[in-house]
Amino acid sequence: MSVLPDIAALKELMVGWRHDLHAHPETAFEEVRTSALIAELLISFGIEVHTGLARTGVVGVIRGHAPGPWVGLRADMDALDVPESNVFAHRSSTPGKMHACGHDGHTSMLLGAARHLAAKRDFAGTVAVIFQPAEENEGGGRAMVEDGLFERFPIETVYGLHNWPGLELGHFAIRTGPQMASYDIFEITLDGQGAHAAMPHLGRDSMVAAAQLVTALQTIASRDANPLDAIVVSVTQIHGGDTWNVLPQQAVLRGTVRAFDARVQDLAERRISQIAQGIAATFGIRAGLRYERRYPPTVNAAGPARIAAAAATALVGADKVDLDPRPSMGAEDFAFLQQARPGAYIWLGAGPGQAGCMLHNPGYDFNDEILTTGASYWVEVVRQVLGVV
Repeated sequence: MSVLPDIAALKELMVGWRHDLHAHPETAFEEVRTSALIAELLISFGIEVHTGLARTGVVGVIRGHAPGPWVGLRADMDALDVPESNVFAHRSSTPGKMHACGHDGHTSMLLGAARHLAAKRDFAGTVAVIFQPAEENEGGGRAMVEDGLFERFPIETVYGLHNWPGLELGHFAIRTGPQMASYDIFEITLDGQGAHAAMPHLGRDSMVAAAQLVTALQTIASRDANPLDAIVVSVTQIHGGDTWNVLPQQAVLRGTVRAFDARVQDLAERRISQIAQGIAATFGIRAGLRYERRYPPTVNAAGPARIAAAAATALVGADKVDLDPRPSMGAEDFAFLQQARPGAYIWLGAGPGQAGCMLHNPGYDFNDEILTTGASYWVEVVRQVLGVV
């Protein structure tokens, strides 16, 4: 079995919701239309609805036929600041924004599951369906936790799901322990002395220092970190100068650090500072560092990971569930929910082809063929946790 029959009957509805959301993308903390649509649909399903968490977040409460624990199912709902290159009918109608990560699909799958669960209510306990804003860069998961998500709703375990291009269609992958990396950002400001480009000896060149710094930062992974500790240090921006014949007074470098261990994050922050100061001293300029730890690693707790794996296995069979996938150096703010409550985060294979474009690609589109699989997985998680009465 890969799809519950009652969920299969909802496919056309889920595709319609997904295409509507895709055509009307909204980015972090601006998901006003999106959250209003979600609330309206949940109310139409007979679900108790709470809005306004983390500004645009929505939580639906579905009480079963008998008392029992609370379980949380979370979907992200924000889009990205990416211009869409697709030309199909449901392409983005908002210039410069698109659902390039599949959050439109995640939202639609959870809506489908919510409709089914609300109609049946054949479980012992309470399900909280969590529609979270601002997963992309802005930490909506942290905002929901800080806004009292777990105080207002006594959720005991929480589950997340992400479509995964490159993983075979309809397959699942989950592991106990780290599944996705932390996400830190840094900004290095190099202040030199501007001068005529024909007379560099009269200035202190921040651009030459910046060029040296980009290379030097790569030694953190290759020479400072233990080779068995995963870390990626990436410089993603260099800003400096306004014209051809002037050495700029200032250069600014920005980038990210990814790791699975707080000790490795500590090492990276310390060495970035030391290397920046050393390069600056070498070239007779000044360096400043701003370092922010945005998202912690996404770490699956053993108990919820077993439940998630059991739900996926019951749905598609053990041969389609990878219990030891290689972790991703990408990051996910579901980690903030996992820090507050035991939780598990699973990948659902989106397969190859157009729908298998890399996430955050302007040609990406969520694969509608996995909508019913994802919604069925959510129902099976509830069965695994709360049973059937």
